[in-house]
Amino acid sequence: MSKKKSFLLRLPPELMDELQRWSNDELRSLNGQIEYVLRDALRKQRGYTRASVKKDPEENNS
Repeated sequence: MSKKKSFLLRLPPELMDELQRWSNDELRSLNGQIEYVLRDALRKQRGYTRASVKKDPEENNS
């Protein structure tokens, strides 16, 4: 299992409340919902898929 990087994200309370309600509606954790929203935005904008990102950094050098 790959390790995920963590970072601090500051959000206005209103946005945080809306994200929490949305995540509850979809039975996800708040962190999972934020990750879902970011992945979906990347997919729509850039054609991102999990398969398009190589997990082993050494594979990128070959």
